[in-house]
Amino acid sequence: MWDNPRLLNLVAGMLIGLALLAFLIAGGQRLLRSQLFPLHEIVVTQPLARTTRADIEAAVRERITGNFFALDLEQVRGALERLPWVRRATVRRIWPDRLEVSLEEHVALARWGGDADMSALVDTYGERFAAQTGEALPLFVGPPGTEHEVASRYARFSRLVAPLGAPIERVTLTPRFAWQLRLADGLNLMLGRDADLAESRLQRFVAVYDQTVKNIPRRHEYVDLRYPNGFAVRVPDLATRGG
Repeated sequence: MWDNPRLLNLVAGMLIGLALLAFLIAGGQRLLRSQLFPLHEIVVTQPLARTTRADIEAAVRERITGNFFALDLEQVRGALERLPWVRRATVRRIWPDRLEVSLEEHVALARWGGDADMSALVDTYGERFAAQTGEALPLFVGPPGTEHEVASRYARFSRLVAPLGAPIERVTLTPRFAWQLRLADGLNLMLGRDADLAESRLQRFVAVYDQTVKNIPRRHEYVDLRYPNGFAVRVPDLATRGG
């Protein structure tokens, strides 16, 4: 080996390469632990409706450790996405000393699950999240995991009942997956289990509402639309069939 110049040069090159690698690793570790390149500013890229600057700073304060290079962006992003109104966060470094934060907030569409739970909300994507709001929102009730389906049907049902002049106050999807609506004027509508069929029944009911239910002098309790050729109207102490 010692009388082989080519082999000696190869070994020497490897040793020098390892030494340089070790030097670079040690230098990188010192750079990450150094006080050089401190982070000076958090920049939020857009105005926010629900999340305050104080909320953001409190969420990331303990996650900002080390300097500009040592900052763990995934930890910061995760902390931001745990804020009540934050749906999605994007975080990136801006040289030499800034952290840029972009947040997408939930837009509340309805409350979820029951009148007592005021913090369970559903957003416009049909995603459930926990936050507090004083807004007057409709109520969605359904089996766990059906939030997206209920939100999607709410939008379609709302368009259908718009001619009645009373917005939807409550959408219920029962454990047997039957659809029920309650309008703001107190009218309850039983639509049945097939969602597409429920829409056609609702459309048919709205088309004849002015000539039928609207003319009933007594306050009606609910309307059952689960009939092939009509619907049943229930009023206190009186039941009539219409359609």
